[in-house]
Amino acid sequence: MSYTDKMLRDDALKGKVIVVTGGGSGLGKAMTHYFLELGAQVAITSRDLEKLKKTASELETLTGGTCLPIQCDVRHYSEVENMLQEVLNTFGKVDVLLNNAAGNFISPTERLSANAFDTVIDIVLKGTKNCTLAFGKHWIDTKQKSATILNIVTTYAWTGSAYVVPSATAKAGVLAMTRSLAVEWAKYGIRSNAIAPGPFPTKGAWDRLLPGDLAEKFDMAKKVPLKRVGDHQELSNLAAYLVSDFSAYVNGEVVVIDGGEWLKGAGQFNLLEAIPEALWDQLELLIKAKKNK
Repeated sequence: MSYTDKMLRDDALKGKVIVVTGGGSGLGKAMTHYFLELGAQVAITSRDLEKLKKTASELETLTGGTCLPIQCDVRHYSEVENMLQEVLNTFGKVDVLLNNAAGNFISPTERLSANAFDTVIDIVLKGTKNCTLAFGKHWIDTKQKSATILNIVTTYAWTGSAYVVPSATAKAGVLAMTRSLAVEWAKYGIRSNAIAPGPFPTKGAWDRLLPGDLAEKFDMAKKVPLKRVGDHQELSNLAAYLVSDFSAYVNGEVVVIDGGEWLKGAGQFNLLEAIPEALWDQLELLIKAKKNK
């Protein structure tokens, strides 16, 4: 058994209809792939319809499942409503919303234009709000017995982070929305949870964030106590569990999956791992000498 193995039984999501925003590539594509393997019908959305169609065709061939590509800019509520209606017209219902669409810039904040800041806020926070509100209203109005919202946030959603201030601001809002609606909408049978991933490299997103040789200079694996980055199947396993009926009592939870990266950064003395064994021996002798005085 390995962390790259698939976790749930083959029919774990059979009968479920799942919408994955930003599902055409990267982590959205990886999660969609696994959902299809577990028997779900999945609609993937983004602004790039050609990429969506290519991904849907590829995943249907690999899994034998049904993947519906729908063009949708989540920043616009009317497009979200149209996307939801297309899902309902095709599948007759929707059980799960996975808010995965995101945008980010790594930059000193003073170098960002107001429009650049707005772009990230609009995709991450406003887009998540648009989808959550449209789907939530539908589930409540139709008195659907159960539904699930799963949001992708970040560990810096609750700590903040320099150089990704628009993303940190937006993700903090998504985190607050996740926990707030977990309480408010539970009475309607709607669960709301989130995943906060650590480094899970994806070709497109990471190339944009760390162009050229920056990716080598900022080796994310070095920041992780487990000394590696995440495998896409690990994230897909967690996402599949949280949208499945196996997690029916999990509500309002934010699950960190980062190999301990966040805790390493938070600990005041964690940098002491750089001290070699020989120096620790010397420090221990000094401490004992002071105690004996």
